[in-house]
Amino acid sequence: MDVFGEALKDQFSKPPSETLWVHNNYDEPEEMPVDVYFRDEREMPDLELKALSLCRGKVLDVGAGVGSHALILQSRGFDVVGMDISASAVTIMKQRGLKKAIEGNIIKYGGDTYDTLLFMMNGIGLTGTIAGLTSFLKSVKSLLKPDGQLIFDSSDLSYLYQEVAFPVKGYYGEVSFRYEYKSVKGAWFKWIYVDQQTLKSLAKKQGWIVEIVFEDDQDQYLAKLSLPK
Repeated sequence: MDVFGEALKDQFSKPPSETLWVHNNYDEPEEMPVDVYFRDEREMPDLELKALSLCRGKVLDVGAGVGSHALILQSRGFDVVGMDISASAVTIMKQRGLKKAIEGNIIKYGGDTYDTLLFMMNGIGLTGTIAGLTSFLKSVKSLLKPDGQLIFDSSDLSYLYQEVAFPVKGYYGEVSFRYEYKSVKGAWFKWIYVDQQTLKSLAKKQGWIVEIVFEDDQDQYLAKLSLPK
């Protein structure tokens, strides 16, 4: 069951939705405000606005949710496609007016090529693990046009380990989540938050030029990756 999609549908059709809980493997469950996915440009943080300002050419917004970022780009005249793994999210994107929205998993996607691949709200985390991120940075090149770029935000989770030891096995930014909505729990899925130095090391080994173009005071940063000309 698409637990996350059910929350989005309720927020879209009869707001406010009930509480969406996010379970994790490192702490107590947290409440996720569903209305955050329906923000307009005035409600977005500087990091996301910076990311939108860097977009150029044909854009694929990966993990687009209900299309809030894609709709802004569309209003600015961009040829933008919103992609999400949730069928409900894709339906809502279209109902909100996004002209191009597709259901899909970027890891398995073999469609068109783009000038900009955009991942917002830690969307790059869908690669799941260090190994998954490394593999993705290698394979995703085939989806970019010459001079294409990969734009995403992430954060450093080291603050979670100020009073507890770092994991003995694996990278400390590899976590697991599951959604719960109306007492229905979805399947666990892997997610990754990657610190800047680890990203730079991994990406450079795969031939990318890495620029950190924005940082905030919450340990979040915005990265722009491009390939040498």
